Amino acid sequence: MRSPWQVTKSVWYALFMREALARIMGDRLGAFWMLAEPIAFLMMWVAIRYFVLGRSRDVIGADYIPWLLVGMVGFFVFRAGLKRTMGAVAANQGLFAYRQVKPIDPVLVRAGLEGLLQTIIFIILLTGAALLDYPIVPADPLSAIFFWVSLWLLGLGAGLVVSVMVSLFPESEQVVSIMMFPMFILSGVILPVQNLPFWLQEILLYNPVLHGLELLRSSFFATYKSLSGVDWAYLWLWTLSLIAWGLALHVRYASHLKAR
Repeated sequence: MRSPWQVTKSVWYALFMREALARIMGDRLGAFWMLAEPIAFLMMWVAIRYFVLGRSRDVIGADYIPWLLVGMVGFFVFRAGLKRTMGAVAANQGLFAYRQVKPIDPVLVRAGLEGLLQTIIFIILLTGAALLDYPIVPADPLSAIFFWVSLWLLGLGAGLVVSVMVSLFPESEQVVSIMMFPMFILSGVILPVQNLPFWLQEILLYNPVLHGLELLRSSFFATYKSLSGVDWAYLWLWTLSLIAWGLALHVRYASHLKAR
């Protein structure tokens, strides 16, 4: 007789292999686009900054391209944890006929898979930058790992909440998708928030993703001065609150999610 934990591990392993094969091999360009997307974004925003806006100066305390790369991939790990888990329940609806599979299982597995993939992509990008004689090495490796994981967990928490919301109200998926680009801009991914008016900085500090990205950048660039008011405790307050809320929603609506 297997214990509940052994059953759960078997379910997660099977779901992980299923999701990994679908993510990487389900589309001919799936694996290619995972790496091409951040490179394309990086080239586009660098071109806009240098040739369209005519601004060649670097961010204070860091070179612009490494600063942009770290912030962009940091946002992508949060976004992947949120967006890829939205449809996890609906995509695995047929598996809920097996009582061992719970609606929360594909959400957790997808979030874990995306965190792993984004980490691999980040390492590849850092290696590529080093080969191009543009080394990007974290000044504080332990802090860099901590804040990278923090951003992933924030995305997981948001994904847990949104996966229930999208399953109960499918129309909300479009709203969440539309919100991603404004959040990309308002999280300070492409432009230093320090250059904005003070009153606007105070408003943007309510965004926990901004805190995560600024802290991640500070762990990479020793001389980088992050935005005043950035706090890791605020980031983790949001992270733990979203995870707790998401878990509570999955417990409360488990029967509804299975029946859809």
